[in-house]
Amino acid sequence: MRRIYAVNRITRRVSGTLLRRLALASIIANVGIVVTGGAVRLTASGLGCPTWPSCTDDSYVTTPEMGVYGVIEFSNRMLTFVVGLIALATVLAVLAHRPRRPGLLGLSVAVFLGIPAQGVVGGITVLTNLNPWVVGLHFLASMAVIAAAYALWRRTGDPDGPTVAVVPAPLRALARVTTGVTVAVLVIGTWVTGSGPHAGDHGAARNGLDPESIAQVHADGVFLLIGLSVALIFAFRAVGAQRATRAAIVLVAVELGQGVIGIVQYFTHVPAFLVGTHMLGSCLVLLATLSVQWSTRERRPVAPAPETAPADDAAPVPVTA
Repeated sequence: MRRIYAVNRITRRVSGTLLRRLALASIIANVGIVVTGGAVRLTASGLGCPTWPSCTDDSYVTTPEMGVYGVIEFSNRMLTFVVGLIALATVLAVLAHRPRRPGLLGLSVAVFLGIPAQGVVGGITVLTNLNPWVVGLHFLASMAVIAAAYALWRRTGDPDGPTVAVVPAPLRALARVTTGVTVAVLVIGTWVTGSGPHAGDHGAARNGLDPESIAQVHADGVFLLIGLSVALIFAFRAVGAQRATRAAIVLVAVELGQGVIGIVQYFTHVPAFLVGTHMLGSCLVLLATLSVQWSTRERRPVAPAPETAPADDAAPVPVTA
């Protein structure tokens, strides 16, 4: 019985490690499909498959007539299935884990369902001939899935006890404001993209906004975001929240790197490579922001129940005549 008990503990530990690795793989895969989706747009392959869900009216797969543009677009569509399989494996790992972890199933299902939802939005972008507003929504849908995947990954590493704040309420509010500004910057960034080049196809429409004006609004939002993030560093340090301070420092570093890329791409007439790098940077800014938000609280372990020895190893009970 002791051997079975030990095997069960090892099995739980292994399943927990697998679950955490799958959750991390889901984050990486969803960031990866944002980058490959950017490659579709930056190579003018957005209509490489001119319809959806099939590639052409007569074929679900790309055809030689579609050329390299069809290959690029169709390959990105196929990657959606890879990302979905990772999400499905994560759901199954959550279901198989014993004891069942509270909260994980909802998050894993949200990630899994978010992938086909994001794919449907991608299909609508094709059916609307790359309408820039829908293209922006497609990007933001991916950001939402990445946020859910990050929450799942962090939750797999937390205990299952109660959540306790580690910084005062005003600083938690400041962190939430910073997160809100990050979301606003991402949204405005899609407007900038929709007003400039790299529409995904040479005949795709633009959103009609003045590129210089909307780029300035985006830049103002970035300056505000950096200022708030720097304030978080000093505020967290003042209350001795070391983990939160480190998370805020990483956030500022990522923001500065993203800002440099944005400035360089603006003054070099938006080269495709830098635009793709900027898209990756957007994902990293979101993840760093979520890390700061997560660092303002922590979960405490559940008080362990007293372990009882297996029945076969129990002390003998004296028997009286």
